[in-house]
Amino acid sequence: MKLIIALVLASLTSFAADLTPQHTFTIGTNDFLLDGQRLQIRCGEIHAARVPMEYWRHRLQMAKAMGLNTVCAYLFWNLHEPKPGEYVWTGQADDAEFCRIAQEEGLWVILRPGPYACAEWEMGGTPWWLLKYDDIKLRSRDPHYLNAVKSYLKEVGRVLGPLQITHGGPIIMAQVENEYGFYGRDAGYMNEIRKALLDAGFDVPLFECNPPDVMKNGMLTNLFQAANFGSDVQRNFAKLRALQPQGPLICSEFYPGWFDTWGATHHYGDQTKYLANLKLMLDDGASFSIYMAHGGTTFGLWSGCDRPFKPDTSSYDYDAPISEAGWATPKFYATRELFSRYLLPGEKLPEPPAANPVVSFAPVELTEVAPVFANLPPAIKDETPRNMEAYDQGYGCILYRTKIPAGAAATLEATAIHDFGYVFLDGQRVGILDRRNANSKVVLPARSQEAQLDILVEPQGRINFGPEMADRKGLIAPVKLGGEVLTGWEIYNLPLDEQMLAGLKYTNIKPPANAPAFWRGTFTLDKVGDTFLDLHNWGKGDVWVNGHCLGRYWNIGPTQTAYAPGCWLHAGANEIVILDTIGSENHTVAGLEKPVLNELHPERDFARTHRPVVKLNLDSATPVHTGTFAPGADTQEIKFAAPATGKYFCLESLNAQDGKPYAAVAELDLLDASGNAISHNGWIITYVDSEERVAEDGSAENAIDGQTANFWHTEWKNAQPDYPHRLILNLGQTQTISGFRYVPRQGEGSGRIKDYRIYIGDTLISH
Repeated sequence: MKLIIALVLASLTSFAADLTPQHTFTIGTNDFLLDGQRLQIRCGEIHAARVPMEYWRHRLQMAKAMGLNTVCAYLFWNLHEPKPGEYVWTGQADDAEFCRIAQEEGLWVILRPGPYACAEWEMGGTPWWLLKYDDIKLRSRDPHYLNAVKSYLKEVGRVLGPLQITHGGPIIMAQVENEYGFYGRDAGYMNEIRKALLDAGFDVPLFECNPPDVMKNGMLTNLFQAANFGSDVQRNFAKLRALQPQGPLICSEFYPGWFDTWGATHHYGDQTKYLANLKLMLDDGASFSIYMAHGGTTFGLWSGCDRPFKPDTSSYDYDAPISEAGWATPKFYATRELFSRYLLPGEKLPEPPAANPVVSFAPVELTEVAPVFANLPPAIKDETPRNMEAYDQGYGCILYRTKIPAGAAATLEATAIHDFGYVFLDGQRVGILDRRNANSKVVLPARSQEAQLDILVEPQGRINFGPEMADRKGLIAPVKLGGEVLTGWEIYNLPLDEQMLAGLKYTNIKPPANAPAFWRGTFTLDKVGDTFLDLHNWGKGDVWVNGHCLGRYWNIGPTQTAYAPGCWLHAGANEIVILDTIGSENHTVAGLEKPVLNELHPERDFARTHRPVVKLNLDSATPVHTGTFAPGADTQEIKFAAPATGKYFCLESLNAQDGKPYAAVAELDLLDASGNAISHNGWIITYVDSEERVAEDGSAENAIDGQTANFWHTEWKNAQPDYPHRLILNLGQTQTISGFRYVPRQGEGSGRIKDYRIYIGDTLISH
């Protein structure tokens, strides 16, 4: 592999397309080299779209003061191309300006242009409009996908190509795709993306990144390889070195914390381990990028969803060294102190900039109300309800309406609901369809006459990881009542965009407590500053201030506030609009000086329970496989002596490698008859005997979300139940399973399983 890539660099301190290059950059045999001198890249991830553009310079100054010499930046394709061929590079989407500011602040930039990003961003950054092709195959050589990718990357090259270091800008490297090894094995596809970037004018070094265990999947030997991991530095770098014998070592995603999902506890990274692993990399001369150095906020409706369905919070604090609001945390100062001991010749750490001012305001009541059902657009008529994308809608809510005849109580059932469906009969809510539990049915009461059926569907962000990314939203047909297919529907698009909000008609007449409605009011500030809207009193929905969508909220937590940047506020009256889809009795909002990021309220969940009680039928079942896992953190693939079929898959842990009474799993994938991974679409955890949900997020869903840095862990804080520990998956339908992949808990800690049994069948549990 040719790893010495000589590149001409232009001045870091000035930008012009016709400047004579003044620097050189090479990827050498052992080091990155800038002007022939060793460059140990101390990088951190910051996403321009997750920071108000007015604060970009402040956050980049914070990154520089922490000791970074480089920032890593994702581009989100769906932000830049909201409609085919229509590109946006202004405002929050002005990534070129973000790079220019980074250059002015003395930071290099590693660009991650996509087309796929993940990043807990809606559909991983992939545009929703690709889903209008029913048979499209994302992240593949499907012409519908690949032609769109090439057009997008050509546009990226037009806008950001002049900011490459070879043209006087700060961009020193660009990434090809992202963690493709988790998704597929087609090296030909990866080469198409590589060529598209070259054709777009990228002449800086290109690289690909993956966790080491999947790096060989689709790997290109003509691309520089970077590794993603959050622990086990020596083990992971050894795996990287086995695949790439020479060249500098770099961890392209090193995790100081983790992101949050609704209904699970807020994540805190272990600072001691974080610093120890950073020090190991610094001592070894390796480079790294902290993901995230500053997480920020997923404003608007851009927050994504983990597989199979774990919607992400709008707060993207990540327990990063720089907090959601840009504050210096203890982790920031500890990182700064560590980096100060490893500065390169000529480097000096500037002092951190002052924190932005913070303000609060007393509770104000929102008295103006615009009920959703009283603010509907013209209807679209359709015999059978279709997904939202089929009606040319990408985001927001969508209402499905039909008439049903008089009759006895009967079960209403859809094929699926994506994601929450609020069911109304003649304006009265009678039930909620909930994707989390694969619950797409509700019993309708008896009717003495014809009634109007309304199903208001609230999507919660498309899945951003894995083959389930083609996550079409809405009511999935057929829809049946008492077994009979319902036809003759009216569909109402509710995109929650600027035009829709401007057309709402408000009154002072309060609707029923659980009616979906927009609420409007004002709060007054004497002076401007950042604040955090206290949303404890509200149910579930979205919030806007002065026309800026701050994101989603949900009273189950862990987030109970919404970050309102001071740059979007002004002295005097500020307008606030809240859409509440499930209703609330109290309609007041206050401004707090600190966020509330870790307050769970499962009792407020309309599902009423985290997981329904089931009866186990394992005593009469025979294991399809019994085995012993190898010690260590490596992924293990297990093949059964013969394929087994069933709707339920049970992993029974009998003991642990360390002899402690715990079980933990980072990830489980099941293999079909051909040995390929089965899609997690429709999977739910139907039973787990124990999970830690107090001291950390050890929820069982972590075992099937596609992320190997988090994990299911049995209880340890308030109880330590003994073996056996059982995790049972409901696959949604009977499947043929030939084996499975098991990823042990990564890093240090307990729970790695030793002896185990596997059960598969249709009757492992009963309700």
